[in-house]
Amino acid sequence: MVKLRLKRCGRKQRAVYRIVAIDVRSRREGRDLQKVGFYDPIKNQTYLNVPAIIDFLEKGAQPTETVYDILKRAEVFK
Repeated sequence: MVKLRLKRCGRKQRAVYRIVAIDVRSRREGRDLQKVGFYDPIKNQTYLNVPAIIDFLEKGAQPTETVYDILKRAEVFK
């Protein structure tokens, strides 16, 4: 099963996250299938590859709660 979840990047005390499509059994820092977005909680910036996200959602990928909230704020589900 594929999930859309956050992958931590950046340095100590200055985390940024990539939104990735990844197999459920992989670790947080494991190998991802595709990078579909970027989220910086400090600057509150997001970049989303919406066509790729919609493609994964149509194929049955499940977003985590945090990624779901980010996508909802960006109005991807409309």
